Amino acid sequence: MKKMLRRSTMIFVLTIAFIGGMGYLTFELVTQADDWVDQAYNAHISGEGGLEQAGKIYDRNKTVLAQTLDGVRVYNDDASIRKALLHVVGDNSLNISTAAQSMYRSQLTGYSLIWGLNMPESLKFKNDLTLTIDAETCKAAYDVLAGYDKKGACVVLNYQTGEVICSVSTFAYDPNSPPEITEENEKEYDGVYLDNVLSSTYTPGSIFKIITSAAAIENIPDLENRSWYCSGREEIGGNEVTCVEAHGNVDFKGAFAHSCNIVFAELAVELGADKMTDTANKIGINEAFNIDGINTAKGHYDVSNASTNQLAWSGVGQYNNEVNPMQMAIICGAIARGGSSIKPTMISDGTDELLKAIGFDTSKPDREMFNSSTASKLDEIMRYTITNYYGDNLYGGLSVCAKTGTAEVGENKEPNGWIVGYSKDSDCPLAFACVVEDSGFGSVYAAPVAEAAMIQAAKSLGASAVN
Repeated sequence: MKKMLRRSTMIFVLTIAFIGGMGYLTFELVTQADDWVDQAYNAHISGEGGLEQAGKIYDRNKTVLAQTLDGVRVYNDDASIRKALLHVVGDNSLNISTAAQSMYRSQLTGYSLIWGLNMPESLKFKNDLTLTIDAETCKAAYDVLAGYDKKGACVVLNYQTGEVICSVSTFAYDPNSPPEITEENEKEYDGVYLDNVLSSTYTPGSIFKIITSAAAIENIPDLENRSWYCSGREEIGGNEVTCVEAHGNVDFKGAFAHSCNIVFAELAVELGADKMTDTANKIGINEAFNIDGINTAKGHYDVSNASTNQLAWSGVGQYNNEVNPMQMAIICGAIARGGSSIKPTMISDGTDELLKAIGFDTSKPDREMFNSSTASKLDEIMRYTITNYYGDNLYGGLSVCAKTGTAEVGENKEPNGWIVGYSKDSDCPLAFACVVEDSGFGSVYAAPVAEAAMIQAAKSLGASAVN
């Protein structure tokens, strides 16, 4: 009798588990159908065949970036545009997971839970998608960046509207003829499926001095009346902090413009780990930013276990610091806006049904990263850096505020070259960030990429400074 009872109980438990599992799977299928459809194992949809019914993808000017012709998915006629937008648009595969054709494949193809891909044409919504991206701007950035034959990223966004104008990642390949990656050539294509704008982090080097400056401005009352002496090296916390050159006597504005490591190392130590961390957290260094449902990679600032010397180097942008390119463009845009950032987007237009299916969020709430006084002072020193150090004859006549960085990464590699900043022109409200891996000085490698992108973006927006 007891044996029968145990068996009955076991059968009952298994039945309940089976019913529960089926219920869960049914719920997931109904509510998460798009995600199930887009999985790589659904080859009839995730492979090239799945795009035979997909709508067109346009840039902001209605330039066709991807379309299906005679049952074949094809991309823009210009090879540079195809490569420049590989990571934004995607190819026929799902290898680039953050690309539009991977993220929104089921929506672009008009997939229906009831009809699958065989919904009658009379019931299908028009599933074209227009992006905020400007193809010519991406091409201009790509042509310079690809010329280095280095990994890197360049992003330009409108800090008033949140529209991403340029998003370029290298290495890239032609989506019209994707490579077959094997053990023999995998080093050549290492990281090619990763969108560095969204999904990579890098040692920031001197661009992090923007964050250290913000902490100093908000916590050291006599900051602008101080002066420091830089001999090119200084012992801090028992070990040396070095500078590229001996700057002699410098004030705060001059230290920022000349990117003096000694001054910013001393400032970080004076501020202490807590104040440095508070500022980094307020700005969002340790967070991911959401772009149309895609989370950027998180930056990293953690000095909880740092020695005094390590804390000093963190203020310079070294130690274990990491930042994401999109994140830095958002931060620069916040400075330009007086302290508050706006949520970026790469989606411009589509049918209501398509945008609803994607989950497109039309609200772009502000987030305060700096108080207005801090933003104003950062604006002043970043503008001073251009006018009195780099030269104001760059960027096609735009009034630009910027900071370069040359981040040491070790492992016998050249530094990562950075530049971040924004234009102050009312008809060209653009923030930018560019990084070139294993290159050298940011002013030599990253700056030309950003300059090409900003000039073309300004032309596309009809900015008066470059007409």
